Amino acid sequence: MLRIVSANLNGIRSAHTKGFFSWLEQDLPDIVCVQELKAQAADLSAPLLKPPGYHGFFHYAEKKGYSGVGIYCRQLPDRIVEGIGHSEFDAEGRFLRADFGSLSVISVYVPSGSSSPERQLAKFAFLDEFFPILDRLIKEGRDIVICGDWNIAHREIDLKNWKGNLKNSGFLPEERAWLSRIFDVQGWADVYRQLYPDAGETAYTWWSNRGQAYAKNVGWRIDYQIATPGMAARARAGNVFKSSKFSDHAPLIIDYAEK
Repeated sequence: MLRIVSANLNGIRSAHTKGFFSWLEQDLPDIVCVQELKAQAADLSAPLLKPPGYHGFFHYAEKKGYSGVGIYCRQLPDRIVEGIGHSEFDAEGRFLRADFGSLSVISVYVPSGSSSPERQLAKFAFLDEFFPILDRLIKEGRDIVICGDWNIAHREIDLKNWKGNLKNSGFLPEERAWLSRIFDVQGWADVYRQLYPDAGETAYTWWSNRGQAYAKNVGWRIDYQIATPGMAARARAGNVFKSSKFSDHAPLIIDYAEK
């Protein structure tokens, strides 16, 4: 069985102090995609750069304390690719790809548009730039899993207060339609939703730090593993890990049958 984890850490050093790497040592997933490092290489100690039993690869943001993605893997990859070839977004550290034989695993961090109208415009620009890249990826004919914080809840089942969020970033009609096109036109699969079509509150992966959102489970499902159809068909089980809280996001775990 191949276990792949996606986790937005909301600061890798913060997640470390909350036990994220101790959990990795206990659970020993095969590949771990992380987002929102909020750190650069010089900020990371050896156990964070290369935890016991893992190789670590990173795409850092140029801006300190901001964004950044990484991949931890037990097997050394054949190839690593940083960035999508767009200078503005690559400077923010949002895309990292690792190839293992016929399998590619990607860690992606889609921009959030919630902080300002300008950031929402940047998010739309990223989605426009990323759509043809996703199209090229699926046409490669490889097994691909794209893990990450997509910052979009796809359907009403994917967040608690959907009626109150219809005009808010993360649940805008244009964003949801963009995800639908990935699934319905390009052919990507939402792996967790394929496994659990009716999962509601148990599927949430992010909770606001405001109020009692986490305690009351007023959450959103915005972290996904999106895969090529053949790879998605190999998914056997998934869960959102909530036994420990490392971040405002919870790790999304999917187990895939070996090819």
